[in-house]
Amino acid sequence: MDKKVEDKSLMHPVVGKKTPFLSMKIIVIFLVVIIVGIFSGYLLSSGSNGISGNTAVTAGANLTKNQIQIGQSYGSADTSTFKDTAEGTVQSGGIDGEGQYHLVRPGGDSQNVYLTSSTVDLSLFIKHKVKVWGATQTAQHAGWLMDVGKVQVES
Repeated sequence: MDKKVEDKSLMHPVVGKKTPFLSMKIIVIFLVVIIVGIFSGYLLSSGSNGISGNTAVTAGANLTKNQIQIGQSYGSADTSTFKDTAEGTVQSGGIDGEGQYHLVRPGGDSQNVYLTSSTVDLSLFIKHKVKVWGATQTAQHAGWLMDVGKVQVES
């Protein structure tokens, strides 16, 4: 009598070639991706930090009003983002909730430029005559509202 034994177990051995080359290839690719990621992150973080020779210096928490120097620039050196310029004396206060500061220019109040900035601490420049570089913003009350990226002290 021939009896066939039927295998009713749920687990069966996997039949096939083991390919150590394929798993090694995946590990090498994974390591290369990690190394390239670390290297590119290092390059990006150590690249331009807003300081370009003597043209611009970051005005951060470490800068005080006593350290402001005539002829020095503070803020971002990125003039492609901050294309618009204006000159005048920085004063505190905006207009109807727009701007925290304003630039007093010749010609009266209608010529004021209202200023905001997330790049430069404008309070350091109050009562200084400056040239500012910024990006014009949409305003409802201010004749000219600018997000300032760079400030050059003139006096």
